Amino acid sequence: MTYSVKEVFFTLQGEGAHAGRVAVFCRFSGCNLWSGREEDRAGAICKFCDTDFVGTDGLGGGKFADADSLAKHIDQFWGDADPKHKYVVFTGGEPLLQLDEPLIKAVKLRGFEVAIETNGTLELPKGVDWVCLSPKSGSDLRILQADEIKLVWPQLGYSEDIDKVLARYEKMSFKHFFIQPLDDAQQSQHIQEAVRICQMRPKWRLSMQNHKWIGIR
Repeated sequence: MTYSVKEVFFTLQGEGAHAGRVAVFCRFSGCNLWSGREEDRAGAICKFCDTDFVGTDGLGGGKFADADSLAKHIDQFWGDADPKHKYVVFTGGEPLLQLDEPLIKAVKLRGFEVAIETNGTLELPKGVDWVCLSPKSGSDLRILQADEIKLVWPQLGYSEDIDKVLARYEKMSFKHFFIQPLDDAQQSQHIQEAVRICQMRPKWRLSMQNHKWIGIR
């Protein structure tokens, strides 16, 4: 399989249960909920994505002919950091359009723990160590259990009120429940609403995009 990668970079995880953890991010090109073109955003299932996942021209991006060549490329970004803590996060776009068992095995052979950030609409291959599900309104979930759920709020398309939305996800099998305020012109208002949600439903915790606040990738 040929892999199309937008970018690869060495950073800290900015969100969720592993916030602050050193990681290599591998961002695949493509998504099944939006083309990535602005002219298509209004009609897309996911309308609020803030990530460029089109093409292979980002830092560390490119096309890779097989799993071993991409795994080797990812490993180079870990550099001289302690090899006992290797951690790679596959993201997108939607990484499950490309992430497969051969690639998972290849990065694990190089000592990496494997995480994924997914919209949950595609089947999960074997071998992923940490699954972060970020559901999108209007999509059909294929993944109903994961290590964490990260619900961006608000989202257009949810016909129910927030309590009904949260109650539905609370019936699913997740270890960690996060509300993440939507990053748009009304972000301050969204943060306050997310705080109130967490206060009223303490099963949920606030997730902020720390990497944006501190100015890293």
